[in-house]
Amino acid sequence: MYKTLIIDDEKPVRVAISKLGKWSRYHLDRPVQVSNGKEGLKAMRELKPALVFLDMQMPVMDGREFLEKASREFTECAFIVISGYDDFEYARSAIRNGAVDYLLKPVSEEDLNTAIDKAMKSLYPEEDFSLSEGERDNPVAEDVIELIKDHIDTNYSDNIKVSDFAEQYFFSGEYLSRLFKFRYGFNIYEYLLMVRMERAKELLTDGEIKIQDIAMRTGYSDTNYFSKAFRNYTGLTPSDYRRRQENK
Repeated sequence: MYKTLIIDDEKPVRVAISKLGKWSRYHLDRPVQVSNGKEGLKAMRELKPALVFLDMQMPVMDGREFLEKASREFTECAFIVISGYDDFEYARSAIRNGAVDYLLKPVSEEDLNTAIDKAMKSLYPEEDFSLSEGERDNPVAEDVIELIKDHIDTNYSDNIKVSDFAEQYFFSGEYLSRLFKFRYGFNIYEYLLMVRMERAKELLTDGEIKIQDIAMRTGYSDTNYFSKAFRNYTGLTPSDYRRRQENK
């Protein structure tokens, strides 16, 4: 198995890369993680990794300085830059110093593994990295999206925040919302709103339940805010919707 190293000062980014990569498919150990270029050089001398992921903006030693030193010392290593900056000078510097790819945060599972595939095939063109029989792609990101959906379906009355999911699962909120929308057609907040409003419509068919109680049961402590959200969603106030249902 080949060694892998992630150099990034943002822990959620390091964990996300570690979860998204199809390491076993490319005969790679799960990555070792460090937080700056100085630690990265030390780790490289100990590990002799085949593949290194690095950020460009880091404390102590940034990605540009690290690449200049590491690419000269470790000629049998592939470098993949994962940066939060769509900056031409950063990209040019990375490519000039031997980086095989330059990805922008939040990195997608597909883009990450495409870059890994490109790097490993350039290093080891004779190796077979195709899926073996019975092997399947890393399901972690898809599992997280399903867990979020299940949580919303069950706990829609709670104060749900994307930032809480991001902290819990070590993915960025933007990445989770984008992946959620790709899977279900709504971002996380849009789906939460739909679940709450559809449940409110069900509760409004029961004339004995007060609108204030319906607001509370669907996650709104402020009845006026609930009424505004319901009107934006249906085109009717909760009272008008209830009257229409009673007159059917």
